[in-house]
Amino acid sequence: MSVRNETFPVGAASRRAVLRGLGSTAGAVALGGCASYATGARFDASEISTNPTLMVATSRKPVDGAREKPWFGPGRASTLSIAHAKLTPPGTGRFSFASVGLDDWRLDAIEPVQQISDLPAPSSGKRDVLIYVHGFNQTFENTVLDAARLSDGIRFRGDTMAFCWPSKASLLDYGYDRESAMFSRDPMEKTLDGLMASQPVGRVHIVAHSIGTMLTMEALRQLSAHQGDGVADRLGAVVFAAPDIDMDVFSSSVAQIGPLARNITVLTATNDRALAVSRWMAGGTTRVGAAQAPQLEQLGLHVIDTSQEGWGVINHDLFLSNGRIREAIRHAVDSPAGA
Repeated sequence: MSVRNETFPVGAASRRAVLRGLGSTAGAVALGGCASYATGARFDASEISTNPTLMVATSRKPVDGAREKPWFGPGRASTLSIAHAKLTPPGTGRFSFASVGLDDWRLDAIEPVQQISDLPAPSSGKRDVLIYVHGFNQTFENTVLDAARLSDGIRFRGDTMAFCWPSKASLLDYGYDRESAMFSRDPMEKTLDGLMASQPVGRVHIVAHSIGTMLTMEALRQLSAHQGDGVADRLGAVVFAAPDIDMDVFSSSVAQIGPLARNITVLTATNDRALAVSRWMAGGTTRVGAAQAPQLEQLGLHVIDTSQEGWGVINHDLFLSNGRIREAIRHAVDSPAGA
């Protein structure tokens, strides 16, 4: 398989130049703030900003029947829960609180549904779905809100879903979170399978972060094994942001998913301090998100080096806070390699 490079050249210097020139933003954008992007036919306005309802699939145990906050906790559930999340978007306008960083998305209510096919709203035509899979140290509520921020930030026109796996939301519980991600492979495969079988759904796009990329890769590997190469035709872009996966394990998985690998875009940063800690905890094995681009390009993947885009201490969640990186995600979703 070949590296897709007609728009994002594969050389590191060229990739950085592309990132610098993407969109009309001139620098990093505050989390939850509003960005002014060059508008395209699919991304002239985000769907979630006008219809603030988000789909949820979770392998977490519900709290008190998921009737009120925190809705779902860190425990591992024996069954998959699915629901609609009702949100309130930040205020708009030049003089709104959001314009000065004092307003943000809010999760108001969770409304359970019976089955995955009940999630997408019937429409006159097929609508794409964007799934966000969170990383380490996240609550249920933060995951839902980050999914909304991501969808709004890339101006996605379609339905958005948050896949929430059990996290203890504590810096000291990395081991529990990692095992919980692996525990959630089957629920995520079931979620993907259900969406792809749903009549109103067009392509399914995935943006996964950190440990969530390990979960996503495992689910894709299972899906590919069960359904064959045709699954690549139903999936759109698969974006792995700062993937916290062992390089050898990842390479083995890529070899198993066949043409589906063409859909993958990897956002890397060699100065990601969180992945440096993860590497130390894993005995010094290279993490995919901190790998050199040529290592991943040899696997036939599309790679964007974001090392020059981070000015913070950690540089692990730039896909949420940096306007140019969100623009790169937007491009990947708009023009998936498998299309």
